[in-house]
Amino acid sequence: MATELTLEELTSLKDEFFSDEKNVVAQNACTRADPQEVCVSRQRLQEVSQHVFEHKVEAEIKPMTDQKNSGRCWLFATLNVIRLPFAKAMNIEEFEFSQGHLFFWDKIERCHFFLHNIVETVKRGEAVDGRLVSFLLHDPTCDGGQWDMVANLITKHGLVPKKCFPESFSCESSIRLNSVLKSKLREFAKELRNLVEAGEDPLPTIKKQMKFVYRTVSIFLGVPPTEFTWQYLNKTKKYNSIGPITPQQFYEQHVKPIFNLDEKVCLVTDPRPSNPYGHLYTVDCLGNMVGGRTTIYNNQPVELLAKVAAESIKANEAVWFGCEVNKRFAGKAGLLDLELHNWKSLLGEEVYLNLDKAERLQYGDSMMTHAMVFTAVSTDDEGKPIKWRVENSWGDDRGEKGYLLMTQRWFDEFMYEVVVDKKFVPQEVLDIFQQKPVVLPAWDPMGTLAL
Repeated sequence: MATELTLEELTSLKDEFFSDEKNVVAQNACTRADPQEVCVSRQRLQEVSQHVFEHKVEAEIKPMTDQKNSGRCWLFATLNVIRLPFAKAMNIEEFEFSQGHLFFWDKIERCHFFLHNIVETVKRGEAVDGRLVSFLLHDPTCDGGQWDMVANLITKHGLVPKKCFPESFSCESSIRLNSVLKSKLREFAKELRNLVEAGEDPLPTIKKQMKFVYRTVSIFLGVPPTEFTWQYLNKTKKYNSIGPITPQQFYEQHVKPIFNLDEKVCLVTDPRPSNPYGHLYTVDCLGNMVGGRTTIYNNQPVELLAKVAAESIKANEAVWFGCEVNKRFAGKAGLLDLELHNWKSLLGEEVYLNLDKAERLQYGDSMMTHAMVFTAVSTDDEGKPIKWRVENSWGDDRGEKGYLLMTQRWFDEFMYEVVVDKKFVPQEVLDIFQQKPVVLPAWDPMGTLAL
């Protein structure tokens, strides 16, 4: 039986708090600074902060990208991986693909995908206040995504140099656009549910609704070019020009020969007993494109993810990955390390690591939240990774001019997903992609989108 928290008990808790001088010192520090930075261990900082690596991709390209106030890390990470071999092939020192181009098409495709999901849930007999529809309506469209979703966008809509479609205000700060779209999509969902329940064809209505979506996204973000000419100077300052060319042709002719999306595979690690390794999974209603590829997960032990990622870097190929970035992360120093924070000295008890990785997933304390890029790795005498160099998309004022350092122990606990070329993956693991995927519920933590 529940018991009330009495005023006497609250007074006792207060008196006990102030009776310990360590609590007062901790309070003074944490009310003036970020508590996560307050409990950073100076000694550990000195031990792990050297950005010197045994194996590194041939060249890291400028500038350091910055997603600003948007959740587009999955797009930035993908384009950061692709620009490395592209810049080498083009003999250029600085380059960015247009993140706004993919962002525009993701908004269009994502809204269309949501509307069709609503129709599908009605056909399944799902109630509007049931768990599935409530989950879909909670966040009809957001900025985050997964590897298969960005592959959908590039395959269908191609790529554009950033010079040919630069950022807009709402690319860099997407809150207003998302607010408008979410409100209208919920309104559209009601309209579609009523139509389907009445036995009417929803497709003409979806086409009408998409006119509003396209108009809104175009007003906020601008409209990407259907054809462009890209002019650039190479390292020897020689003038070059490509175009007129479509985004699709640009990908097929100039990018795909050096970075073929069809040759890349996504491996995840989910240690929950309910989801055994060596099986294929997907998540109900997860995606961004009607007719696009399904978001699928080939579940493997974390050791395999580390092995194939390291082999990729040794072969001069950077690696897209997804992790939970916020825990045990020293933002200013740019370090991801389990021993870096001494929460116990600050709070009297350990936090974040009392549950194991599987338990954190089960109890809602962990999930993939961010996508970045591995560009370097150091290994021990047995060839096992020790630490990783990470290219982020938060500008150049963290870590080493925007690059982070991750230890392997942190990788083991908070890494969830890597994308590498098929040639680095054992055949028996590739064969798992032929399985029929197990469908996880829409709210499963493995369906969380990287922001």
